[in-house]
Amino acid sequence: MKKENKFLQFLKRKNIVISAKRYGIDALGAMAQGLFASLLIGTIIATAGEQFHLPFFVEAGGYAKAVAGPAMALAIGYALQAPPLVLFSLLAVGNAANTLGGAGGPLAVLFVAIIAAECGKVVSKETKVDILVTPAVTILVGVAVSVLCAPTIGAAAQKVGDFIMWATDLQPFLMGILVSAVVGIALTLPISSAAICAALGLTGLAGGAAVAGCCAHMVGFAIMSFKENRWGGLVSQGLGTSMLQMGNIVKKPILFLPPIITSMITGPLATCLFKLEMNGPAVSSGMGTCGLVGQIGVYTGWVADVAAGTKDAITSMDWIGLVLICFILPGILTWLIGKLFRKVGLIKEGDLTLD
Repeated sequence: MKKENKFLQFLKRKNIVISAKRYGIDALGAMAQGLFASLLIGTIIATAGEQFHLPFFVEAGGYAKAVAGPAMALAIGYALQAPPLVLFSLLAVGNAANTLGGAGGPLAVLFVAIIAAECGKVVSKETKVDILVTPAVTILVGVAVSVLCAPTIGAAAQKVGDFIMWATDLQPFLMGILVSAVVGIALTLPISSAAICAALGLTGLAGGAAVAGCCAHMVGFAIMSFKENRWGGLVSQGLGTSMLQMGNIVKKPILFLPPIITSMITGPLATCLFKLEMNGPAVSSGMGTCGLVGQIGVYTGWVADVAAGTKDAITSMDWIGLVLICFILPGILTWLIGKLFRKVGLIKEGDLTLD
């Protein structure tokens, strides 16, 4: 009993909190931000450079994309409140895990960076040569785990992603409903839909369904709660995150239903009618209208497809589908469903008010 107490006290002193929230919410959410600040923004900048013939933008975007692994690991370490020497050492760990993880690199980085960070925290400031011991342990543990596990983790994540995309191509209606609903829910919950899409490499029709689901929640909540939150709520939810409604959803879960129902309508419309595909970075599939990243991702995918010769041109139908699925239908459908819910008393005045 005393040994157990000492162990728990040691973990507390080292700020090691083994919990689903610390690893599944804090670390995962931070990883998505690291991916956004490297691969995603780099892709956007590089695409802008290619479109407007700005070589500096293309070069800058390339540098940003090249550090995706280190950026994700650093963000994870920050979320785990790692001390400076551990935090900076995670750059090498992230590079190793992302490289060895291949297409499923983000999931490998999440797993490996958590282990390396916690091991680094264990030895941090425990010796007189901390400046040598802490980075050495962090890097050696991280690289060793990367070599042993990252290829398997990456391959497994890629296979799951490939299966989802294959199933969506095979059954676009049913999978359009499922993917759109699940990813949309993940976006509003305090987990990272962007990180999930990135980890699974979710692109193609499945990526398009994911975008539809995210937009259904972001635009849907923004429009449905306009009566309570006005323009500030429209912008913060529509271009920020629908996660702001989580406090209200916890108090009254039925508030979740209108955007979920909307996502189950727009998802199959995206996959079956408009053939909306996300062929840009997979992380964009889980971003929705946040900073218009989802839409920019679809556009960069169009550009890449045209350049590769797999798409003849960007058509008016492409733009109509994108605007309808991402903005118009989510707003109209969720507003109508929300109005019905209000009429029958399922949603009352003030239920959607943001603090």
